[in-house]
Amino acid sequence: MAFVPLVSGGFTPLTVFDRWRRRFLAGVQDPQLRRSAFVMIGIAAGLAPLMAGAAHAALPKAVNDGADTLLMLIGSALVLLMTPGLAFFYGGFTRSKNVLNTMMMSFFLMGLIGVLWVVIGYSLAFDSGFKSPFIGGLGAMWMNGVGGEFGDAPLADGFNLSASSFALFQGMFAIITPALISGAIVERVSFKAWFWFCLIWSLLIYSPMAKMVWGGGFLGPFGSIGAIDFAGGTVVHIASGVAALVAAAIIGERSTWPNSKRPPHNVPFILLGAGLLWFGWFGFNGASMFAAKTAGYPFLTTTTSASAGLLAWCLIEWFKDGKPTAVGAATGAVAGLVGITPGAGFVYIPQSILIGALTALACFIAVQIKAAIKFDDSLDTFMVHGVGGTVGALLTGILAAKSLVSADYFPLSAKIMEEGGNAGLFIAQFKAVLFTYGFVGLGTALILWFLKLFMPLRVNENDEERGLDFVAHGEEAYDPMTN
Repeated sequence: MAFVPLVSGGFTPLTVFDRWRRRFLAGVQDPQLRRSAFVMIGIAAGLAPLMAGAAHAALPKAVNDGADTLLMLIGSALVLLMTPGLAFFYGGFTRSKNVLNTMMMSFFLMGLIGVLWVVIGYSLAFDSGFKSPFIGGLGAMWMNGVGGEFGDAPLADGFNLSASSFALFQGMFAIITPALISGAIVERVSFKAWFWFCLIWSLLIYSPMAKMVWGGGFLGPFGSIGAIDFAGGTVVHIASGVAALVAAAIIGERSTWPNSKRPPHNVPFILLGAGLLWFGWFGFNGASMFAAKTAGYPFLTTTTSASAGLLAWCLIEWFKDGKPTAVGAATGAVAGLVGITPGAGFVYIPQSILIGALTALACFIAVQIKAAIKFDDSLDTFMVHGVGGTVGALLTGILAAKSLVSADYFPLSAKIMEEGGNAGLFIAQFKAVLFTYGFVGLGTALILWFLKLFMPLRVNENDEERGLDFVAHGEEAYDPMTN
């Protein structure tokens, strides 16, 4: 018998009992027997819920109702949206003749890295075939065996989310990480060089970083260092920030910089991009909880840190320059989001507010230093993502709550906190940050030096002056007469 919802006029427990009572007693004529049978049926009905409870107790403790997998799928969609959001954010900062090229440097990676991740990137990050703490293996190429025949097999014991949804979710991180690097080298880098750089960097830098932190490798809670990174402080933000710093140094400054500085060509694009990033960050951090029941907590710490970052940046500008700016508000929000990323599930709400405010302050100071030394990181990629990720990772060590670092999922990290408290965890975080700077910095330099042997890394001065929208793509965002 199929039961329908009560609101649609279906069966209630009382009507079901009454129907069974009438059917069972239909052939019983003796009044005494009817009364006895009625009592027995009533007792049976009263015991039924207890019997059902006993049956449920024999089922697995964690019933896979699909909620955790749904969280992964929604989180994947949110994180994917961050890449177009980043395109708008970066595109608003550049000159109008370079806006399409700037946006394409992000948007294009949804194709390139989207394919690369499925073919081999995921396998290098999360397979265990090489039995190495630094790199995965080749057993999951083309997503071979990931999630079983229908993709619904669980990721591992103790996880209700499917392996296929986890692979999809991680792929969105792989897409946006190299896209972040583009902000440091826009308006002069060759699109061909950008293509090959992102392909090689994703395989040789990003996938090993994901393995070392999230795949049971060297840096993470199952490895040798015991650092914690909830959603990408080291893997995404420090890695992209350091790579951006190195790329800007090797490729060199724009030909007219800093003599012909111009304001952002479209501030509404910047605000739109920041809003999309904030929206997508709920998936970035919130879905990294991997459990729908408790995902609300990192959702909350994420938005409180972003709010604190926005407020802090505006107040600093207001005090320093006499007025808060829209660009500052957008940048402060992003700084707060970056800062909370490594600790979103490990700190309490007051600490998340502190992280957002301190990260915004640190990033603001970094931007001032960059301007003073005249270093052409075009859109402050290292100053926001590199510095913000570093501050967030270190503050996570200082402010993480022991009760939120579970020994079941973070065994070495929990042991470090048990024995050395937050000071011990801070040291582990510091080691992970130093390693990331060295590995990513050296690796990025080697990749760029290698590519330089085969192709120019930047366009010539005439093409730079003409504008990369037309030179690289044969298109222009606006009527040339309005440029």
